[in-house]
Amino acid sequence: MTDTTIRTYSGETQREQEPRASEDEQCPECGGRLVSDSEHAETVCSECGLVVEEDEIDRGPEWRAFDSAEKDKKSRVGAPTTKMMHDQGLSTNIGWQDKDAYGRSLSSRQRQKMQRLRTWNERFRTRDSKERNLKQALGEIDRMASALGLPENVRETASVIYRRALDEDLLPGRSIEGVATSALYAAARQAGTPRSLDEIAAVSRVDRMELTRTYRYIVRQLNLEIKPADPESYVPRFISDLDLSDETERRARSLLESARKQGVHSGKSPVGLAAASVYAAALLTNEKVTQNDVSEVASISEVTIRNRYKELLEASDTMTV
Repeated sequence: MTDTTIRTYSGETQREQEPRASEDEQCPECGGRLVSDSEHAETVCSECGLVVEEDEIDRGPEWRAFDSAEKDKKSRVGAPTTKMMHDQGLSTNIGWQDKDAYGRSLSSRQRQKMQRLRTWNERFRTRDSKERNLKQALGEIDRMASALGLPENVRETASVIYRRALDEDLLPGRSIEGVATSALYAAARQAGTPRSLDEIAAVSRVDRMELTRTYRYIVRQLNLEIKPADPESYVPRFISDLDLSDETERRARSLLESARKQGVHSGKSPVGLAAASVYAAALLTNEKVTQNDVSEVASISEVTIRNRYKELLEASDTMTV
């Protein structure tokens, strides 16, 4: 018979630990309720304190989590599902390395077998035309987002928008690349990290005219709520690319705020206003930057910068007076 020991537990201690009750188990001595004490790795009786089992194995994780988000982040039971993959990351891949678990190269016969398995595995992952369509589109979204330096949340949103367009049968008559590019453009604007149409078109496989036409169609059919682009959202990126100071960024934002109050921004391109505000702010803070430098970063003409920065300075002078 297994040796047992007695440990006294006060009511206060039991309330602090709040042990978990074992189901359908009773104390062999007094018939009381058994509880599991995870702190001491024991099963004890809540009535008489008899230790029924000790040195238990803790089958839970070695980490602690205080909310669901932290729990999902620390969990190591597999990669989280994602909308950025056509199968949401639930399928498996066969590695391309022709080596076994010990790092030894496979024989010629085994390599041929693994190649056949890879082929069939790829066919099973894309079983119909819809999945093949989705795989191609999500690959395009990831490629363009990487080229534009867009964060993961934008890619995820763009993938969801494309899936909605595919489910609602909006693709007939339109190219996969066009709808994918439109979804990425819409997602970037929704996330507050917009890119200009010229920047999007530069990394896309469709021209600007097709992009704008498809974008308007997708937004209208899916009822996407997208606010007009704010010129201030472009300022941090331009400032960073030109390696300008924080003081210049604050002056640029101040100029845009004055222009908004004066109504100068109405009907103007937000990219042009942002670029002009950066150039004007650089002049006011004695930063060395040329119109050509700003033009290359913002992908707009120097003429636009000259016209807009004069309007911004006039609006600022009016507010000062």
